[in-house]
Amino acid sequence: MVLNSQKYQWLRVTVGAAIRCQATRFAIAFFVLALILTLHRHYTFYSSYDQGIFNQVFWNGIHGRFFQSSLSSQLSTNVVHNGEVPAVYYHRLGQHFTPALLLWIPLYALFPSPATLTVLQVTLVTAAGLVLYVLARQYVNPPIATAIAVSFYGANAVVGPTLCNFHDICQIPLFTFGLLLAMEKRWWWLFGVLAVLILAVREDAGVGLFGVGIYMIASKRFPRIGLGVCVLSFLYMILLTNLIMPLFSADISQRFMMERFGQYADGEEASTVEIIWGMIKNPWRLVVEMFSPFPGTIKYLLAQWLPLAFVPALSPAAWSIAGFPLLKLFVGKGESVLAINIRYAMSVVPGLFYGAILWLSQHPKWYKKLSFRRFWGFCICLSLFFTLVANPNRTLSFLVPDSFKPWVYVSLPRQWQHAGEIRSLFAKIPADGSVAATTYLVPHLSGRREIIRFPGLQLQNDAREVVYVDYALADLWQLQQYQVAFKSDRQVLKDSFRTIDLTFGNKLYGIIGFKDGVILMQRAAASNPDAVSAWLKFRQETEAILNK
Repeated sequence: MVLNSQKYQWLRVTVGAAIRCQATRFAIAFFVLALILTLHRHYTFYSSYDQGIFNQVFWNGIHGRFFQSSLSSQLSTNVVHNGEVPAVYYHRLGQHFTPALLLWIPLYALFPSPATLTVLQVTLVTAAGLVLYVLARQYVNPPIATAIAVSFYGANAVVGPTLCNFHDICQIPLFTFGLLLAMEKRWWWLFGVLAVLILAVREDAGVGLFGVGIYMIASKRFPRIGLGVCVLSFLYMILLTNLIMPLFSADISQRFMMERFGQYADGEEASTVEIIWGMIKNPWRLVVEMFSPFPGTIKYLLAQWLPLAFVPALSPAAWSIAGFPLLKLFVGKGESVLAINIRYAMSVVPGLFYGAILWLSQHPKWYKKLSFRRFWGFCICLSLFFTLVANPNRTLSFLVPDSFKPWVYVSLPRQWQHAGEIRSLFAKIPADGSVAATTYLVPHLSGRREIIRFPGLQLQNDAREVVYVDYALADLWQLQQYQVAFKSDRQVLKDSFRTIDLTFGNKLYGIIGFKDGVILMQRAAASNPDAVSAWLKFRQETEAILNK
């Protein structure tokens, strides 16, 4: 194609304008602040299990073992429900079908580190905001487009999931905004590529694409293509979850469907087809689930609409596109479905913002009102305030206490001091050694074939043999700090003590290091007397706390 064709001339002009616009300055500010906060979170050992899973998936990928993960295996139905031992050869595609991650394998090969995934996530979300600005410019003037981009960077459903562990849904805003821009410009080849990429993000990403198809039909703009999009996305999800994913494991029917939609099933496992049929058979239950809990549902919608001054609530396009991802969340069960600060909330964002663009383009007088502009700015600030106060994923624990009553707070200097002690113990673990580690240590040690979460100590190696790991590393100090306010941390601390007492007592493991409440044990090794003494002192002090 000729570089100076009309299409590429438009692209050069638009990109140039985007670079010069105020939206870019906000994008840079978002990128820098988000990157500082997320890297600080990672290097002070607040990134957690999911970061480790994805890092191990990428690490195995660059070594030719695509989508294998012993950490994912530990969450599989075979381990959770059947009591089996985690396996290093387990394919994660049985839990989540995520081939789009292959796009980033070359980047990870250049910088093989869990921090690379953090940088990738912030970059993808930042780029999505810039594409959103270009998309908005198809309908509205630069000031409104800039306000929409700023709203994106200030949205609770964007900031919260960006400040967490790496997750596959971080690709959705960029791909979907690109898809909608391709639709506006009638670049159908790019539309097709991005549609495929959206489907490849994960097995349920087709729900959002289905919403785009419904909009294309309902708006009568591209009804035939919209029908094709709906058929493609629906059939893909059905065939994938019922025929392809079960080839890897039974997790989709025995665990994930039951955990999220088990209220519509008759037995102890169900396919997506059976869940849909269960919804059809019992529409009353479906309606009740959609609005239960009612206050939580309303609160969630308000949080999603807030950064856009509640405009999406008035936009039919927003309802048609975002309605289906919202429906998927509302008809499910569990606390995470209505959590605005975790990754699932990000799947709703593209439809809401596109709907807001269309509504504002049809009501230009609203933005001309000073009162509306002030209200919109107030809403963005309020969204950011709620995000910061919520301390999403403990990213802001150095600023915001994790609990006020009882008081739980770890200062910035204390975080870095503790991190230094942990790293000194890392040096004693060989790069190819098998490891068991507590949740917040897992990401940093996950670039290896054999790793599980402590207090588990056994896994199946590539020879299909059940073996004990070579090393066990547990951050007991972190659990000690948080157990007073969080029951799960208290239980993990007790389980960890029980495992250490047992394995140290029968000399299965020796204690070779103990610093600042972090214990390092090695299989069949002689214990270090100083480390044992420090451990026993910490054990006695913590036991007194637990017995209060």
